[in-house]
Order: sequence, then C-alpha cells, then structure tokens
Amino acid sequence: MAETRKTGKGRISLLSWFGKRDAFYVAVLVAAWLASGYAGKVKRGLKEVFAPKPVVIAPDEDDIRRQIEARLRAEMEEELEREIEAMKKAAAEKEAREAAEARLPEPVREPALGSVTDVRKLRSGIPFKTEVKIGQGGIASAERMDDSSYTAFYQLSLRLPAPAKSMAELETTSPALSEILPGLPPLIGQAEVSGWFNKLYNKKAERVRRDANALNELLTKHNIYDCETILNFRTPAGKPVFFMQAEMDVVSDGSDGDRLPVMPDSIVNSTHYQPFTSYGWKKRSTTPNPMVVGWEKRIAGAENELADPATTAERKAWLKDRIAYLKRGIADLKRRSFLIAEYDPFIVIPVDLLTSSDPYAPKVGDYAVVLHEGKIYPTIVGDGGPTFKVGEASLRMAREINPKSSPYSRPVSDLKVTYLVFPGSRDPQKGPPDYEMWRQRCAELLEQIGGLGPGYSLHSWQDLIPKPEPEPEVAPTPEALPPLPPPTAPTPP
Repeated sequence: MAETRKTGKGRISLLSWFGKRDAFYVAVLVAAWLASGYAGKVKRGLKEVFAPKPVVIAPDEDDIRRQIEARLRAEMEEELEREIEAMKKAAAEKEAREAAEARLPEPVREPALGSVTDVRKLRSGIPFKTEVKIGQGGIASAERMDDSSYTAFYQLSLRLPAPAKSMAELETTSPALSEILPGLPPLIGQAEVSGWFNKLYNKKAERVRRDANALNELLTKHNIYDCETILNFRTPAGKPVFFMQAEMDVVSDGSDGDRLPVMPDSIVNSTHYQPFTSYGWKKRSTTPNPMVVGWEKRIAGAENELADPATTAERKAWLKDRIAYLKRGIADLKRRSFLIAEYDPFIVIPVDLLTSSDPYAPKVGDYAVVLHEGKIYPTIVGDGGPTFKVGEASLRMAREINPKSSPYSRPVSDLKVTYLVFPGSRDPQKGPPDYEMWRQRCAELLEQIGGLGPGYSLHSWQDLIPKPEPEPEVAPTPEALPPLPPPTAPTPP
C-alpha cells in the first residue's frame, strides 16, 4: 500500500482528492517537488543542526539525528499536502467561475480606478492590511515596458521581545514563585540571560524572513511569542541551573515493547506516530515492540508500489529512501526501548541545546522540575524538539496539568509554566522510568537551591501502564489427586 497522510477526515490517498482531469497537474507538482531534492533537503536540514559544534555524546546523537530526520520528513510532506490542496481549491474555484461566466452575458463596464483597502486577520493570528491602487496609465505597449507600471510592496513588522530578568517580572506570569522556592530570589538576582534566548528569537526571525520572502505560511503569533525568558544561574555550590518560562505544547511520541507490548491499531498503523524518543535504553526482554508490525506493513506496501510498472522514477526514488528509513527504525525498535509520552512524564528541549557543549544547556536524561499554579512536577529531559520554539512536554505531563489536554490541545497556552533543569544531573546509565527515584533526585536537587517552601511538595507520579492480568490458578481435578495412603494397623498395647 502507498504511504498516506492523515487529515481530520481520516487516512486517505492524496490522489483520491482529485478527478482524472486533475491527475496531470498533480503529477507535475509531485514530480517538481521530488525533483527539488527531497532527500537532499532532509540531509541539509540535519547538517544545519549538527554543523556548528560536534555532538558530545554519541548515543544521544543517533537518537536526535533520527528524530530530526523524522520531523523534516513530516514537514516536507505537509508542505506537499498544502500545495496540492491549494491547487485543488484553485481548480474548483476556476471551474465554478467559468461555469458562472458562461451563464451570464459579459457586462461592459469601465475599469475601476482608485484604492481598495482590506484588513483581515490571517490564520497565523497576524493582522493583515492590503491596499490595491489602480490608476490610469498610457498605452499598453508603453506600460508593458515600464517596470513601475505594475508593482507590489509587502512589509511585515515583527517586534522581538525582551527577556524577563527580575523576580517581579518572573512572578508576573508565575505568581508565588518565591513562596514555592524561597531560595530562588537571591539566585535570580545573580542570574544572566542565556544566550539561547536570543538564539531562539533569531531563529524565529530568520524563519519569518525566509517564509515572508517566499510568501509561505508564517509562524503563528502564538509560536512566535512562546518564551518569556531563559536564564542561567548557579547554585551556592556552583552547579549550573537552566531556568525557562514558556507555554506548554504536547508531544505524543514513544514506545516500549517491554512495558507496553500492545498499542492501538490506530497508532501501530499510523504513518505519523513517531515510536522513538531521544531518551532510550537497551531492551530488557524479548517481547517485541508493537510498532514493528506497522512499520513492516509500510515497507511491504512500498515494495509493492516499487514493483508496479506504472510507478514513476521520481516516486521510486522516494520509496527507496523511505524503505531505507523504515528499516533503520525497525532495527532500532528491535534492540531498544523508549519513553511513552502517554504514560511517562517528561519535557522536551530544542535539539540544538541537547547537542551543545554549553555547561548550562540541558542534556537528555537531566533531571528537571515543572512548576505551574502552585504544583511542582518532577521529571526528566526526555526528548528533543524543533530549534525555533520551546515549551513542550509529554501527554502524561500535559494531562496532569490539564485533563482536557490531547495531542491536538495544549494544556497551557499562556507563558505561565516554569521549567527548571539541572544540567549534568542525569544518571550514568539510562533505563526504564522509576518515578519514585525521579522524585527523590529532584527533591535533592531542589535542596541545592534552597528547597521548597512551607506547604509545598513534589508531585508523586503513579504508574498507569496497564499490567497483564495474572493467570488464575487452576484447582487440580479429582482424578489428578494422589491416592490416599493405606491405613496403618494400630500398635498393640
């Protein structure tokens, strides 16, 4: 079966969106997209993240590189979907317009001169004002040669925010922060704004500039202003602490055959679900990862399509690349286990921080605490995310903060979540989550910055992974009972 994408209406083939007469246009667009170097774009995207500095820890590099590759592939395919959907819409509008024009006589009217303005809010949340000026010119042959006869001017304004620095500014979005962590105010007084704050907003600005120049869809206003501050400070003992205030988006990745050998078919057969997290460890049992079956089905479908003589050369190249990617993933799923976002509480940090040599930059497995509305949640850095946005956590963490959370609904939209990460605190060996040990370690680390205030305590996570039902003991049948020993003669007196 061919690889498909999922929309709000379910998993459907891209070609089923069009009639036969549109097939040619779809083929042209897909061929052009493939010819633009899909695999090359993925490789270049990987190089952009890993080129600045070498990765310090090799096992983490493999996990993060694979994750970036998966995200880039998803972004490329979503871009193709948008272009095809736009072409379909344009074709339908053209057909409707031509049909309407065919029924009505063409009116004779003078060209409308003057200015027409329009103000609307784009889907990205940006107010968008347009002004079209129509004026009278000379003869067409002269205007055709004049560059100034038909021009467009597009200006986009973006103000980059300043980081919150003082305790008063931090408590604007996180009230009672100094009550929860009474030792924090003097440490914040000595804190420095992390260079990663400016790097983050520079990446956002670069992305907006690039997309605006190409008239592509822009980052939403929500995703532009997703970080209130990133600060660096040290404990009284001199150990680094990474402090961030942001929103909280949701991730739903991960799998572990040892702990969760059965997953819903909708996940196993999904072409979107990522079964990996950056935090992983060697499998502890021979129980297979449930995602292997789904990925093997995708390989079989791709191989069938490769064998079809009607498959184009460009499509075959894409399928071969996809098969190689799926095989690498299956090999990893057979030897390693990962966190499960639906059950394990963890936070997500941009991959460029995870691969940095900065002593304040968090690493995979580092212990952390999340603070929101007076609650303190112990956790670890479990996954890597995009470099142009921050503030993400697992579905388990999100639902604890807001039970209405889902992979499509964030628990906190405002910049009211505080993330405290303790760089260098990760355990030497990775392994399955031990929530109570996580809690104890986070309590010890919080003591290094003064501990929790009176009346506050760390949240205790419960293991929600379904456990197999114990097999009932079967009582032996009467036939299986051993024979009674023969009676013994009484002993004479």
